[in-house]
Amino acid sequence: MKGKVYLVGAGPGDPELITLKAARCLAEADVVIYDRLVDNRLLEEVPAKAELIYVGKKVGYHTLTQSEINQLLVNKAKEGKTVVRLKGGDPFLLGRGGEEAEALVENNIPFEVVPGVTSATAVPAYAGIPVTHRSFASSLAIITGHEDPTKGDSSIAWDKLATGADTLVFLMGMGNLAQIADQLIKNGRSPSTPVAVIRDGTTPRQQTIVGTIADIAAKVANSGIESPALIVVGDVVRLRERLSWFDNQPLFGKRVLVTRARKQASILSQLLARQGALTVELPTIEIEVNPDNKELDRAIAHLPDYSWLIFTSANGVEIFFGRLRALGRDARELGQIKLCAIGPATAAALERFGLIADRIPPEYVSAAIADSFRDEDLSGKRILLPRAAGATPELANRLGQFGAKIDEVAIYRAVSPKSGTEDGKQMLLAGEIDITTFTSSSTVEHLVSLLGSNWEAVNRTRVACIGPVTAATAARLGVRVDVVAKEHTIPGLVQAVIEDCRKCEEVS
Repeated sequence: MKGKVYLVGAGPGDPELITLKAARCLAEADVVIYDRLVDNRLLEEVPAKAELIYVGKKVGYHTLTQSEINQLLVNKAKEGKTVVRLKGGDPFLLGRGGEEAEALVENNIPFEVVPGVTSATAVPAYAGIPVTHRSFASSLAIITGHEDPTKGDSSIAWDKLATGADTLVFLMGMGNLAQIADQLIKNGRSPSTPVAVIRDGTTPRQQTIVGTIADIAAKVANSGIESPALIVVGDVVRLRERLSWFDNQPLFGKRVLVTRARKQASILSQLLARQGALTVELPTIEIEVNPDNKELDRAIAHLPDYSWLIFTSANGVEIFFGRLRALGRDARELGQIKLCAIGPATAAALERFGLIADRIPPEYVSAAIADSFRDEDLSGKRILLPRAAGATPELANRLGQFGAKIDEVAIYRAVSPKSGTEDGKQMLLAGEIDITTFTSSSTVEHLVSLLGSNWEAVNRTRVACIGPVTAATAARLGVRVDVVAKEHTIPGLVQAVIEDCRKCEEVS
């Protein structure tokens, strides 16, 4: 039985620019064969059982030759696999997708082409350069800047190309920039024509150098930027000064360390990335469910005895209701129990189970929960408090002072992750992180422990904490805190980081 190959365009770099069909193909793949310029976050959509094969190429080094890649596609399809060939940009635009399709046809392998957003138009757009514009350009040419070296003479008709289109976009041309400029001038294009060279387009690492045909090679050499980069030639480059938007984002280019557990990091990372940040995930904790369920099971068996069920985290909600399901029960067991959630994220977790919190304190800290019960008669009432092991006793103690009987059940604990920390750790130690974020006391404690004697590397970054409790833990451990979010939520933390960056820019 033959499989099928999907030649899929991954887009220009920003993983959110992948198409819906491409995402579906990844979710259904048995094998993914991917290139160097594919954002690794796209691979998170691939089933865990799928085989991932890297075939990236760069100047002077090819993991596999093109013929070997072609044969790999054929071999995997003949094994009956669903194969995704994931290529940067669009597979049929200077991406050798046509050659791969020919190899599949020759071997009677069924295939589909899934077009991708091409860097030829997307990268200039992210740099604020429309490749066409009624006042500047009505025609566009897309040219390879790196021809097949086995062809001999160039097949580019420079005498026609130089002045034949208003806007010229060269892909993979960094190594030949000086020769491209020379050919354009020799064949009639004005040396004063604006040029932009854009590196790592559509990503937070994007850099743009603007010059003219006459001086762009020297400017790029002085800047030190390297491939991958794209070259735009034409009067449309003048519009960048007015239309630049991506690199004007408040956190553009800032390298932000995200220390949350891996499963939870994505929300914070996404919000930061939408503001232009380059996020570096260093999961300092993992959430480990308490393997001994006896205490929680006893509490669930006596749910009708409780007046309140208080959740201090979304983790607590997920784990509590997960156990409820495992016991063959559901939310109907709660009966008349009232629900309290520490903040909007915890309340949202309850809503996913069809439940609305009866109480959300105005401040999203444990002390505020206790204060919200100050005027309520709790005498003799039982309150169930399922939460993390080692949590501060303040909440339970204060509710007890109001006359309540508190059953505190440790249902999970924050533990050190077994892997996935090395890259972020090395970047932090090398001084390559601008901002460190902490979303709980445990993230601070575990990062300091992970760094050991080098813990002060954190203080060479701007440190942002989600709230005063986390900030107090950081201060106790010697970590300098620069930012404390006014609203103790993930969006509130991101907003606080943005405001701090703006203040720092004003001072500088």
